[in-house]
Amino acid sequence: MYKVNGKEYPCCTSVTMGIIGGKWKTVILYYLIDKPLRYSELRKKIDGVTERTLSLQLKDLEEDGVIQRKVYTTKPPLKVEYSLTDFGKTLIPLLHTIADWGVFVVENYTEEEVSEV
Repeated sequence: MYKVNGKEYPCCTSVTMGIIGGKWKTVILYYLIDKPLRYSELRKKIDGVTERTLSLQLKDLEEDGVIQRKVYTTKPPLKVEYSLTDFGKTLIPLLHTIADWGVFVVENYTEEEVSEV
């Protein structure tokens, strides 16, 4: 049994999935690899995610120390940017591997089995 941030996990893989699991977390992290993005930029890139879900996923990732939220208040309008923390950057090789495997799946199945929307 493993305990991280007050949560218990039965194995190492469940620790990983507890932090980055879910439909949108890896997508959010993947888009933050190259540069910090504002909420509206993330929303535009991630087609199909609701505002509520995106907000909750960002909050979870921030609480787990994977991303940071920076608020700029020097001049209106308020600007908020999300970026990977140093801890979050340790996920970059894993995120690339997940993306590469997705490409492999798309390229190695027939058109009837997998299609790009």
